[in-house]
Amino acid sequence: MEFKSDIQIAQEAAIKNIGEIVKKLNISEEEMDYYGKYKAKISYNLLKEKTDKKPGKLILTTAINPTPAGEGKTTTAIGVADALSKLGKNASVALREPSLGPVFGVKGGAAGGGYAQVIPMEDINLHFTGDIHAIGAANNLLAAIIDNHIYQGNELNIDPRRITWRRCVDMNDRQLRSIVDGIGAKTNGMPREDGFDITVASEVMAIFCLANDIEDLKERLSKIVIGYSFQGEPVTVKQLKAEGAMAALLKDALKPNVVQTLEGTPAFIHGGPFANIAHGCNSVIATKMAMHFSDYVVTEAGFGADLGAEKFLDIKCRMSGIKPDAVVIVATVRALKYNGGVPKKELNGENLEALEKGLPNLLKHVENITKVFKLPAVVAINKFPTDTKDELDLITKKCKELGVNVALSDVWANGGEGGVEVAKEVLRLIDEAENNFTYAYELDLPIKEKIKAIAQKIYGAEDVEFTKAASKQISELEKNGFGNVPICVAKTQYSLTDDQTKLGRPEGFKITVREVNISAGAGFAVAVTGQIMKMPGLPKVPAAEKIDVDKDGVITGLF
Repeated sequence: MEFKSDIQIAQEAAIKNIGEIVKKLNISEEEMDYYGKYKAKISYNLLKEKTDKKPGKLILTTAINPTPAGEGKTTTAIGVADALSKLGKNASVALREPSLGPVFGVKGGAAGGGYAQVIPMEDINLHFTGDIHAIGAANNLLAAIIDNHIYQGNELNIDPRRITWRRCVDMNDRQLRSIVDGIGAKTNGMPREDGFDITVASEVMAIFCLANDIEDLKERLSKIVIGYSFQGEPVTVKQLKAEGAMAALLKDALKPNVVQTLEGTPAFIHGGPFANIAHGCNSVIATKMAMHFSDYVVTEAGFGADLGAEKFLDIKCRMSGIKPDAVVIVATVRALKYNGGVPKKELNGENLEALEKGLPNLLKHVENITKVFKLPAVVAINKFPTDTKDELDLITKKCKELGVNVALSDVWANGGEGGVEVAKEVLRLIDEAENNFTYAYELDLPIKEKIKAIAQKIYGAEDVEFTKAASKQISELEKNGFGNVPICVAKTQYSLTDDQTKLGRPEGFKITVREVNISAGAGFAVAVTGQIMKMPGLPKVPAAEKIDVDKDGVITGLF
């Protein structure tokens, strides 16, 4: 059987004018900025308007440890939102914006798939409304101001060897990870080691997604630590007087974007920090906006419950005052077999033994949500065309034996209709299940204790080892008043450990923290483990090789 590609399905869809979609949210056209016929931005000041409506119920979508291709978490979130609409609920979906690097690399876009997509998918996966470009411009403006300050006399005594702020570009470009710049003539600046991160790993992106409004954005930008002086004191954006100009570049980007699903459900797509480096959730403003105008909001957090969901709950919820009413944990036959030891190339073949061997990984993620965070959850088995009946039956049977709520999701093939079973279980959980939401750690714990709490409770680690450099950095952060902040662990998405080759549910392992940095504007400390890099590279055969555009401007090869 031949299946249509995602882009074929999206291009054949009957897309509505965005004005029709926004009407479902009871938002007037005066509060919209049109970006063509099918995209709009909404004024964030609407959140300040008083309303009798209670905030909508929030449904968080997370997953187990994925295969390199991802497991359809965004697809499931979109399908469940469409299913809720089908069931007569006033629903919307709130998602992250895709980064160009993965789109042209190996992972693909982030607009869903099959018959559970947001459209126009080409725009969303490429430049969209320019938000990520604006974030990159603000990041690089700051970089230019830092080096110009040094060139013009260095009044703040910035130590060029201790500048922590890096330039960025929204592309997977390993060549830019480590560079030397400012070389040549004296007028070219101070020669120093430098480097680029991918834009979505910039602290500006994290700040953008955690800010409540333009004033909060500016305040957070001003707190960014760009490096240290010769005296060892942190140097901030406020000292460089750069926060106003940076905020000016971001003022339009800060307005949430609204598009639609294939079935006409409103979709807020805004912000997109990486979940294995930053906190991996869409913007607080977009989530709150969706909750402000909808009765049910489905959102997602990057990768598995050990990464995006932990950060959503411990960082985003703590800072914004929101909490999920239910959680959907996406599992696939493919990812369970992968965690059971099946190589990526052999995942399409039936293997019940490996499938059962991979189940402990799923159970750990369920425990994280239900026992650590104490939230009601359902496992959504995201059905792929290659899955066999025996494989799907085995997962369902084993989950039920262990008392785990489970429902089949067939949204890739059937859109909202394929998500009704999951949506009904979500509604039941919201109405009937206990919700005793709690965090994985308290803020007043020392930094090392907070990192240990995450490693032991969420990953199942035996202990955490800190390099001498990391211990020194932690002491310096606590001395400078940065001890009482949440922790954002940078870790591989493929394993519960910091070693991506250790799949399933390993035991008796230790996590090694090699450095700890402060993202003072975002309001968290970043603990770096394993071989995590803030600038990915392209694979041997990049997705870019298959992407093309014809004489009529029609794009092909985009998944």
